[in-house]
Amino acid sequence: MINVNDFKPGVTFQYEGNIYVVIEAQHSKSGRGQAHVKTKAKNLRTGATTSITFTGGDKVEKAMIDKVEMQYLYDDGVNLVFMDSQTYDQVEIPTERLTWEKNFFKEGVTASVTKYEGEVLGVLLPDKIDLQVIEAEAAVKGDTSSGAMKKAIVETGWELQVPLFIKEGEIISINTSDGKYAGRA
Repeated sequence: MINVNDFKPGVTFQYEGNIYVVIEAQHSKSGRGQAHVKTKAKNLRTGATTSITFTGGDKVEKAMIDKVEMQYLYDDGVNLVFMDSQTYDQVEIPTERLTWEKNFFKEGVTASVTKYEGEVLGVLLPDKIDLQVIEAEAAVKGDTSSGAMKKAIVETGWELQVPLFIKEGEIISINTSDGKYAGRA
């Protein structure tokens, strides 16, 4: 059991049959009454973010989340298929649960698959991923105001803004948290 007063970002817990990860926790104490812990938490099964208010001192069950390094193999149209590098076990995760993550998967990329008691919850991407630019607009000479950007498409189909000097065929680094250009690889 874990005391809600100890909540901080990243803590995983079970509450009302669901598994949550704490995004934000705010402790408040009123003059006479009991303290409250207002928590912004993400449901790891559905991906929904909710606010939950606990009374100070409440206890919830800690959820032990396992992270297994797996290699992305392919998209079969319905599921994304991953393989454990040590045991060669394959795991299929429905595509609709990984709508954001699939923008950054190419064959052979390694990611952490999160599991709770054998149930696959999702995938944790690396902070940055290197992908090849397959299509980039031509830069127009003289079109160089400070921080000028142009549209580019990488090998996974993700569309983003890149600096004017990036050309087709280059490998660029992309932040997986917001999908923005991070630099040349």
